[in-house]
Amino acid sequence: MRNDMEIKGRLKWYLRWPIILNIIVGVMTLGVTVIDHKAGALMGVFFLVHLIFSVVVSFYSKPAIMEELINFGLQFGQVQKKLLHELEVPYGVLDATGKLMWENEALSKLIGNTAVRKNILSVFPALDLQKVLEMEEKCYLEIVHENRVYRTEFCRMHVEDFAEHNDLVGFDHPENLLIAMFMFDETDIRRYIRENQEQKLVAGIIFIDNFEEAMNSTEEVRRSLLAALIERKITKYMQSYDAIITKVEKDRYTFVVNHKHMSAIQSSRFSILDEVREINIGNEMSVTLCIGVGMNAISYGQSYTWAQNAIDLALGRGGDQAVVKAGDKISYYGGKTKQVEKGTRVKARVKAHALKQIILGKDQVIIMGHKIGDVDSFGSAIGVYRAAKSLNKPAHIVINEITTSVRPIINNFKNNPDYEPDMFLRSSEAAAIMNMETALIVVDVNRPSYTEGPELLNRTKTVVILDHHRQSSESIESPVLSYIEPYASSACEMVAEILQYITDGVKLRPIEADAMFAGLMIDTNNFSSKTGARTFEAAAFLKKSGADITRVHLAFRDSMEIYRARAEAVRHAQMENNMAYASCPAEGLESPTIVGAQVANELLNITGIKASFVFTQVKETIYVSARSMEGQDGINVQLVMERIGGGGHSTIAGAQLQNMTEAQGMDLVKRTIAEMQKEGAI
Repeated sequence: MRNDMEIKGRLKWYLRWPIILNIIVGVMTLGVTVIDHKAGALMGVFFLVHLIFSVVVSFYSKPAIMEELINFGLQFGQVQKKLLHELEVPYGVLDATGKLMWENEALSKLIGNTAVRKNILSVFPALDLQKVLEMEEKCYLEIVHENRVYRTEFCRMHVEDFAEHNDLVGFDHPENLLIAMFMFDETDIRRYIRENQEQKLVAGIIFIDNFEEAMNSTEEVRRSLLAALIERKITKYMQSYDAIITKVEKDRYTFVVNHKHMSAIQSSRFSILDEVREINIGNEMSVTLCIGVGMNAISYGQSYTWAQNAIDLALGRGGDQAVVKAGDKISYYGGKTKQVEKGTRVKARVKAHALKQIILGKDQVIIMGHKIGDVDSFGSAIGVYRAAKSLNKPAHIVINEITTSVRPIINNFKNNPDYEPDMFLRSSEAAAIMNMETALIVVDVNRPSYTEGPELLNRTKTVVILDHHRQSSESIESPVLSYIEPYASSACEMVAEILQYITDGVKLRPIEADAMFAGLMIDTNNFSSKTGARTFEAAAFLKKSGADITRVHLAFRDSMEIYRARAEAVRHAQMENNMAYASCPAEGLESPTIVGAQVANELLNITGIKASFVFTQVKETIYVSARSMEGQDGINVQLVMERIGGGGHSTIAGAQLQNMTEAQGMDLVKRTIAEMQKEGAI
């Protein structure tokens, strides 16, 4: 039988060396015969003897060689089988239905001997066999069995792969599939990783954002008691999570806590914010905190740096909230209350002096607002333009699209001999004249993607931000001056204050005062929302500068088309759980987003409505305008809009939605509000 076997492959050529040697000797014999016949005859005898010997040896040695090869193969196969069977890693072979065809001792011990020849799904019901069958070559799945976690590797093996290289056994169905399964126990290593992660130190900062105001609202004899109560509340709360907390200033604390406690702190939504706010020993103003935490950092130093960034973001968003920064992911907690207006103008004076020095140190000034600019954006840009001109610096305002709301005001400046023809530039034109000696002042926006020309932000290192919107995780990087005050009613209010301190003798022209007064009036909805004492002081300054209220009102009268669109949107508005939802028609309107904002304001005049959401479709984008009532009756619409990618103020916010219809956008907002109410976020 062994004589009928045939050796294949490289071994076959190794065993043919006698044939090759006989050919060489035969050629040599012929050569010698040509030279000398006697010597050739002698070589011929030698060649004949060698040939007979080679044939005899090959004939009798082949069975012995085959026998040794077979014995080696069997012994090697037995060794492999034994090693595989005793392998500590559980290993088995399945068919395409999940039936266990073969398993080693480790797998038998893991699943029990009774499972032999059973379907693997009866042992691991959670196994997604369909995903295994759809894999290309390998796939990895996690299997939990008897409180142990296994990273399971599946490798597909086609029967036809064996059939192609096998001349002994044939297969009727070579398309059949076998699956090799390896199970690696990662329970312990995952526990070690988790324990290591939980023991990491997380740095945090706590800042009492209205310490001075709260103290000033309390009787002098009770101030020390109020400070002691605040410190006791903060210390007791942090110690309950086994944290180390240190008071570094009268209104500032730093703490270190293990990572494992952060999930509980986040689940409670930083309840210390509410606990401190509820302290009342006669203080007229509630105490509010800002908390910044840096998580998942590589080092403790990086964690503390992230905590500082988070606290700055919390303060920029108006305070009374916690911000957790984990790399690029930023989470917000709290922020339900409206920030109280500060009575002092010290900060405005300091920022005005800094802005003056920046403008004086540059060759020219470029002023830029946000896309689809409104009256507040334009009015504040006009105010900064006047400040730059008062300091004898060339200035330009970037505006790409003139909306219907801005047109009545901007027409007063165009073709006006008192102003340069290049006062207004498109973003492409501004980019052509910008250099490193240009001061770029961004007004009424702090998100780079929302500006008129995001590309302009990279053309100079001198960027200034003047805005009244809360900061979000998307912000302009490394501004030389950032003046963001969420308590302010409008950017025009902020610029009006700056103008009073930036230099002596700044004189606004009447049309400039009109533009700023219009921005102040529009953003406060005719001084009915987000107004404080400083709002009216700014209005008084503009009035003294020549603003005419009647002229402003006449400029902003609506056309019949706008009035009808607004009425149509209100007529079809939906009311659910004290919320109003409406769709604003955009057809035939030059600036439908402005009309949508007006509809949102109109809906708040309806009894029982706490918040309104108006959806306006412009091309492929759904613009959401969100408004709410101030005080206890309203909800923080800014938090709602942030969840869907927008932002704004607690009472005035918005968002832009892509790749969806108005109905889908409305459903998204409703679901978001329901989720946030369930979480207690609003």
